[in-house]
Amino acid sequence: MLKVNEILRVKGDTLYTGTPDMLVREAIATMSQLDIGSLVIMDHGQLVGMLTFREIINHLNTHDGQTGDYTVRSIMDDAPVSVTPNTDADEVQRLMLDKHARYIPVMDGPTLMGVISFYDMARAIVEAQQFENDMLKAYIRDWPSDPSGDSARKA
Repeated sequence: MLKVNEILRVKGDTLYTGTPDMLVREAIATMSQLDIGSLVIMDHGQLVGMLTFREIINHLNTHDGQTGDYTVRSIMDDAPVSVTPNTDADEVQRLMLDKHARYIPVMDGPTLMGVISFYDMARAIVEAQQFENDMLKAYIRDWPSDPSGDSARKA
C-alpha cells in the first residue's frame, strides 16, 4: 500500500510557508513567483492554517478584485485537514474528495513534513499503475510454456 512518506520522498522536501500577519498581496506575489498553489501558514513553529488559490479567489471576489490591507489570517483556512507520513494514499484520496482539499499538509506530530497536492496524488497513482502494468506485462511475456507442447487443454 502506497504511503504519504513515499510520495514525499519522490516529491522532495521543499516547503513553502507564510505567516498569518503576511499581507494577502505578499502571499499572492510569493505564490506567483514560486508557481505554487498553496502556502502553509505557520506561527511560532506551529501549523495555523492553509492559504490556497481558493481562499484568494474568494477574497478577491468579495472585495471587488482588491487585496486591500488584509492579512493572510483574515482569509486562510484556519482548520485544514492534515495527514501523517504513514497515512495510506487511499485515505488521502478520500480526504481530498470529501473535504474538497487540493492541498493537505503532512504533519509528524507538531512538525510539518510537507504538503501533498492533488497533482502529487494523481502522479503517484499513475506511476504505481504503470509499475503494476509493467510487472504484469513482464509476467505474461515470461509465462511458462506447457511442457507437453500442447498449449490448449483438451476436455
